Amino acid sequence: MTNGNDPRGISRRALLGVFAATAVTAAPTYSAAAGFLRGAGDIRRIRMYSGRTGERIDTIYWIDGEYVGEAIREISLFMRDWRNGQAVSIDTRAIDIMAATYNLLEVREPYMLLSGYRSPQTNAMLRSQSSGVARNSLHMRGQAADLRLDSRSVNQIARAALACHAGGVGRYSRSGFVHMDCGDVRAWGS
Repeated sequence: MTNGNDPRGISRRALLGVFAATAVTAAPTYSAAAGFLRGAGDIRRIRMYSGRTGERIDTIYWIDGEYVGEAIREISLFMRDWRNGQAVSIDTRAIDIMAATYNLLEVREPYMLLSGYRSPQTNAMLRSQSSGVARNSLHMRGQAADLRLDSRSVNQIARAALACHAGGVGRYSRSGFVHMDCGDVRAWGS
C-alpha cells in the first residue's frame, strides 16, 4: 500500500477526512459520502462477488478508526488477478472509494468485480486487445477496480463515485461497468 503522502493522488489524510464528517447534505458531496460511511457504529464494509471465480466477500474492513488487517488481506486476495492468481495489497484508499460510492447508491446487492489487481502480464495482454487499457494502469498497483451493479446504471454509479472527489472515475457504458481508482481526481468515458 502507499503512504499517506502519496504525491500522485489524494492523501490518506484527505481521504480519511471524507469519512470523518457527520453531516449529510442534500447534494451528494464528499461529506455526504462520509455520512453514509459512518452508518451504524463507526465501521466500513465492502460487498463484492466475482463472476470469474464464483467467490463472494462481505466484510467489515475498518472499525472505530482502524483498518482490520485480516479483512484487508482477504479483500486483497479476493481482488487478485484471476487469470494467474497473483495478488498485491490493495490500497485502502481504493477500497474506501468503492465503499463510499456503494453507500451513496443505497443498495444491498454486492458489487460485481470485473477487474481488481492486474499483473503486468495480464495488463499487457489486455492492452494488445483493446485501446482502452492504460500502459501504466493503476490496476497493476492495486489501486483500481472495475465494478458493476445490476440495479444501477453506469451513469448512476459514476455520479456517486465522482461525488467522492477522491480519484479517477471511468464510464464504460458499452461494457456496463465503472472504473474507480485512487489516483488523481479525473473522469472519462460516456
